[in-house]
Amino acid sequence: MRKGTTSIIKGLILVVALNIISGFFYIRWDLTEDGRYTLSEPSMNAVSGFESPVIVDILLEGNLSPELLRLRTETKSVLEEFAEVNSNLKFNFVDPLEGEAQIDGVITDLQSLGLTPTRVTTEDNTSISQDIVFPWAMVNYRNATVKVPLLKNKLGATTQDRINNSVQHLEYAFADAFTKIALKEKKRIAVIKGNGELEDIFMADFLSTIRDYYNLGAITLDSVAPNPQKTLDDLKQYDLALIAKPTEAFSDEEKYVLDQFIVNGGKSVWLIDQVAMELDSLFNERGTAMALPRDLNLNDFFFSYGVRMNPVLINDLYFTQIVLASGEGNNSQYNPVPWYYNPMVFSQNDHPITHNLEALRFQFASTMDTLSNPNTKTILYRSSPLSKVEGTPKQINLDVLNTPPDKDLYTDGNKALAVLIEGKFTSAFAHRIKPVKLEGTLEQGNENKMLVIADGDLIKNQLRNGRPLELGYDKWTNNFYGNKEFLVNAFNYLLDDTGLINIRTKKVVIPFLDTQKIAEEKMKWQLMNIGVPILLTLIFGLVFNYWRKRKYAS
Repeated sequence: MRKGTTSIIKGLILVVALNIISGFFYIRWDLTEDGRYTLSEPSMNAVSGFESPVIVDILLEGNLSPELLRLRTETKSVLEEFAEVNSNLKFNFVDPLEGEAQIDGVITDLQSLGLTPTRVTTEDNTSISQDIVFPWAMVNYRNATVKVPLLKNKLGATTQDRINNSVQHLEYAFADAFTKIALKEKKRIAVIKGNGELEDIFMADFLSTIRDYYNLGAITLDSVAPNPQKTLDDLKQYDLALIAKPTEAFSDEEKYVLDQFIVNGGKSVWLIDQVAMELDSLFNERGTAMALPRDLNLNDFFFSYGVRMNPVLINDLYFTQIVLASGEGNNSQYNPVPWYYNPMVFSQNDHPITHNLEALRFQFASTMDTLSNPNTKTILYRSSPLSKVEGTPKQINLDVLNTPPDKDLYTDGNKALAVLIEGKFTSAFAHRIKPVKLEGTLEQGNENKMLVIADGDLIKNQLRNGRPLELGYDKWTNNFYGNKEFLVNAFNYLLDDTGLINIRTKKVVIPFLDTQKIAEEKMKWQLMNIGVPILLTLIFGLVFNYWRKRKYAS
């Protein structure tokens, strides 16, 4: 056997042996700058506990735009990383509209499940077409299903920014879904009643959403007067208290019970209206109503934790719209108009609660001041720089719509609207005579968290025919706002012991081709791709023939 043949055989044997050996070892290297294909530890913990198959159906299949194809690719990559952690995870891509004769019926069925479609516009040089796509995933485990939105909308974002935002959200979205679907012991949330808080039907969408994460119950503070100790003991069975838009003043006894719940480790979310004013009150013959300060007897309470609630209204040039009717009967027309007392608010920081969120809609919001004390205060949302503060009492009139705002007056902006407080809370009743005797009280607590929002309506969903609509959806203008996602994130942050919520700040940048440049230089690159190989072939042929003639001429 020739030496060359022996070397080839040895090389083949070596390659086969290396392939066999590599089958016993599996190593992956993430060489991306942003660590795109590296799961965080909380994400791996979220998926590692499944002992039976988890099936993920991704509804991203069919005629997709290049941007959605990129989202599909990134979704597949993320799920492959999860599947490496737990082999029980299986996923497949599905086109829910493929082969369906009654497409309209299927679309209606999917929408009834809460799956919102998006329209995909595809264009080439000669035509433009539109298709409906459902950018969702369904995580199925045993008898439970969790919906995962894949496409994140953000007001004013370009298509590329929207896909980037969506890709950044993928790891958290799936890790969150795996956590929800595997929960065995849920933490408990107490919905506080007894001081004129929002009725359940106006919080129905949000409460039904967080029920996937937590168990809910109601605690009525009316029971404080006859038996404050029992009320506190009952409240201590919960992990978080939700106080949504109280309209009646709290007694000192009720405040002390809530204070001791907080100092003993209970988390709390407060949505407070310091001004009594509703849009409906303007719909009268005069189109006017008086905005009045609302005394909830909570000033000293919040002051001790580090914030001061102000009985004022924010008037903001970054506004949302309301709809007013003109005409009568069948000739009525509904026109959207700017409403400066309903600000559209964007987060100005990169906190895990607010990162990559759609704008929020506030309604007749007040302001807060942060005070100096040992607690850490993070302002999650502020009014825009082009806003101003209006004191109360104040007459609010719909005629303001007929007068263009004077921009020179909107210079006192950036007012705090939502503040996260963290630290070792000191009792608001420390070094004071206690209003009632309680057992197990503390003057100083351990590390804790509290969220205070200067708008009671941030959690309020609208109704249609007596049924609650999705929180953040405005049925009059057909706009969506990020209120629900913000509150869900906030609750998860306050109650999360795993660090899962912190994944939301992970940044992933997806490079896109410049479509305008592609169109402009399309002909050039086509000529290069076709013409250059032909030219090189001709040159090679000429050189080869010249060399051949020279060689054999001699």
